[in-house]
Amino acid sequence: MKLPTLYTERLIIRPLSVLDADDMFEYAKTPYVGPMAGWPPHISIVETISIIKTMITIKSPYELGNWAIVLKSNNKMIGTIELYNHYYKFKAELGYSINPAYWSNGYATEAAKEVISYGFEFLDLKRIEAGTFVDNYQSQKVCEKIGFVKEGVARNGYVRYDGKIFDKLIYGMTIDEYKEKYK
Repeated sequence: MKLPTLYTERLIIRPLSVLDADDMFEYAKTPYVGPMAGWPPHISIVETISIIKTMITIKSPYELGNWAIVLKSNNKMIGTIELYNHYYKFKAELGYSINPAYWSNGYATEAAKEVISYGFEFLDLKRIEAGTFVDNYQSQKVCEKIGFVKEGVARNGYVRYDGKIFDKLIYGMTIDEYKEKYK
């Protein structure tokens, strides 16, 4: 399945490309993004290129692919967003990361709302969920701003790249909640 390009007031949400490597490495090398999302900081641009190639070429039937979040104003890629663990016409999980230089501007919220609409309107999903570490307060704020409901804590629900086990907050939205909040 080919991902479409989506547009919001300030963003272009388009399929990720190896041409995004420099912009991705800019934030993926920091200790503020990857570890809070479950992956290690990138150590080189070569690693980032390799990861992007994997993200855009190796897909299981449950992976839809990754979008780049791009500012319309200057064509800068500032993050990624995806729907993964996709079960046809049933559910998917939402994941996103944003360059810390662009935090607190509402970009993750804006991109997530558009991707959620795509999931419910075009993929015919019945549920979209997101998981976040219990101390990832910024991601929790995004989940709340997009209208997800905090459903509970999966105790010892995530093992990070370094083997450390974390509790994971689970957020979700059903098709009925989407219709109520977005229509």
